Amino acid sequence: MSRIGKKLITIPENTTVTLDNGLMTVVGPKGTLTRMFRDEVAITIDNGIISFLPRVMNPFTRALWGTHASHVENLIAGVTEGFTKKLIIEGVGFKSEVSGGNLVLALGFSHPVIVPIPAGLTVTAEKNVITISGIDKEQVGQFTASVRTLKKPEPYKGKGIRYDGEIIRRKQGKKSA
Repeated sequence: MSRIGKKLITIPENTTVTLDNGLMTVVGPKGTLTRMFRDEVAITIDNGIISFLPRVMNPFTRALWGTHASHVENLIAGVTEGFTKKLIIEGVGFKSEVSGGNLVLALGFSHPVIVPIPAGLTVTAEKNVITISGIDKEQVGQFTASVRTLKKPEPYKGKGIRYDGEIIRRKQGKKSA
């Protein structure tokens, strides 16, 4: 039994949720999100409450049960509050700036790294902090991860791009004899 799938989700005020042939549309103050859901899990919307129930009990539908509930919670949270992630750049000469629709990074390479910002995301760069925000949790997380992979933090000096709050285990390095 899925603990997440059994929870009932209440629809906040000023948010509308519609379900049509597996296509869920959530409209809120920050925007509109749509997502297609499989029909193995029955999704019902009654009086501002969304509930989930698998049509057949097998391991696949039990897994989908909680997954669908999490996706719906993320859709509702995205259109009401939005999602934000922060990246911290550490290193001498490492810097970032937003110019036009691109994120321009100086990461110690011989050339600047230019990353196009996807539609629907807002990116700000102040000193050594990059803030990425948007209404789609998957899009925010994917873009943040793709920027981080450009220069992952290294364990000796800690140089690179890391998440805000991420702890990098440091190594001692060579000892001089």
